[in-house]
Amino acid sequence: LVLAGIILAEAAMRDGKNVAVAQSYGPEARLGASKAEVIISTEKIAYPQVTQPDVLLCLSQEAFDKYFPAVDKRVLVLIDSMQVQVPSSTKNNIRTLPLLRSAVEQVGNKLVANVIALGALNVLAELVSWENLQEAVARRTPEKYRAQNLRALEVGRQLVQTLQ
Repeated sequence: LVLAGIILAEAAMRDGKNVAVAQSYGPEARLGASKAEVIISTEKIAYPQVTQPDVLLCLSQEAFDKYFPAVDKRVLVLIDSMQVQVPSSTKNNIRTLPLLRSAVEQVGNKLVANVIALGALNVLAELVSWENLQEAVARRTPEKYRAQNLRALEVGRQLVQTLQ
């Protein structure tokens, strides 16, 4: 998740936007609700932490349980449909996609679920230009895994396009 935030921030900078990034490396970072916050703006950023998110990505039930209660109906929420159970009484701003399953079945590596999610979020929220997002993925992933991550980005885009 932290890598996805860094990739998004780099793509936004390539688009000429102002960016602030904050990451959580606490004890949750490997087994639960870790987080990365990215602020993208055409204006000067006065406070470098997210106070009112526009987008929330939850790849685990722990992340959903911890962060979803604080968002309102205008926030786009993307969750992994195979990892997160959403109560039926929740707000209608949630989009579900099989992120982890797609990583395993279409790319062959569950570790690229974050990049699949990034590709999907970019289509849903139009965060940055696709070309700069691809360039940021290429620059921020090791050469050994570059093709795999670029494929994951495309899988994320295709997941959303097939649902629209």
